[in-house]
Amino acid sequence: MYKIKTYNKISKVGLEVFDDKYTVGDEVENADGAIVRSAALHDTEFPETLKAIARAGAGTNNIPVDRCSEQGIVVFNTPGANANAVKEQVLAAMLLASRDLIGGNQWVAENKDNADIAKATEKAKKAFAGQELKGKKLGVIGLGAIGQLVANAAIALGMDVYGYDPYLSVNAAWNLSSKVTHIVNVEDIYKECNYITIHVPALDSTKGMINKAAFDLMQDGTIIVNCARDVLVDETAIGEALKSGRVKKYVTDFPNPTTAGMEGAIVLPHLGASTAEAEDNCAVMAVKELRNYIENGNIINSVNYPACDMGVCTATGRIAVCHKNVPAVISKITTILGDAGVNIEEMANKSRGDYAYSLFDVDKNVDDSVIDKLASIEGIIKVRVVK
Repeated sequence: MYKIKTYNKISKVGLEVFDDKYTVGDEVENADGAIVRSAALHDTEFPETLKAIARAGAGTNNIPVDRCSEQGIVVFNTPGANANAVKEQVLAAMLLASRDLIGGNQWVAENKDNADIAKATEKAKKAFAGQELKGKKLGVIGLGAIGQLVANAAIALGMDVYGYDPYLSVNAAWNLSSKVTHIVNVEDIYKECNYITIHVPALDSTKGMINKAAFDLMQDGTIIVNCARDVLVDETAIGEALKSGRVKKYVTDFPNPTTAGMEGAIVLPHLGASTAEAEDNCAVMAVKELRNYIENGNIINSVNYPACDMGVCTATGRIAVCHKNVPAVISKITTILGDAGVNIEEMANKSRGDYAYSLFDVDKNVDDSVIDKLASIEGIIKVRVVK
């Protein structure tokens, strides 16, 4: 039996992916794996039994990833599982910024007791006139799972779409409409586009990337949509850009004391992935990743250890090793296994930064004394008998 601890209420659809080999709940102790949505785990002490944490969502800033790496705990996320939900919100954000639907709705609420509201509407509606998306230029910064969906949907709406992503993957390129114009210099997005939407992770290289220098290149009346991360936009600079008219509207999914009262900003309460479908998709994906790692030792969509997939083990046994990415670790492992009369039928070794991960399919069951010898090798973090 395997034990899974839940740190939030997780979608029932996702939890049903666990079979009867698993005990799942928020009171589980000495868990083999954990699933979390938004709960902050930075002050949480993890048991030695914990092998992996799956975040039912894309961001992992609520998980102490560095500490998990040091302890040999693989951290997974679910990229793309909520992509459609965020895409739809971005489209809604562009519409809200283009057509003053919010202002119009507020006017109706304020005049609900006016017996002649229908007549008054014809005069008042001029104040809420907007512009259409069709024919406008949209710049999409970041063409991952969400960005490519936004770009393709905008093409279908009749927009001219310009995409910028210096790290565009082959798979993303295949899924991107041929009508999207590929931009190699992000400054061209700032100069050319009426609408700009951001879909990049929060890295040192991207924090504050939409700043005064970027706004200085933009056309007057530009609309900015940020449903990715609040830190991507310099909030002082965009406040000034809104006052000057360089930016017409700023739609963000991240309220804080600065943006909440910002004139010209439409601030939403982090609703990007808040759909029943997205929560189900994220939970299903997280559970599948956990099961694949616990039962097969395979790593897919980890944020701290390298991808490593040897499928379902058909050999007698499989050993999984989390270790530092340093010389001679593999040779020491194979020597110990060889001295124990264990033949390696297949193996995989992958690295990611300071850490590495190795799988060994072997021809016999390995006893605890051999595992202890492997665990004593300098640079080894965690050794596990998968099968």
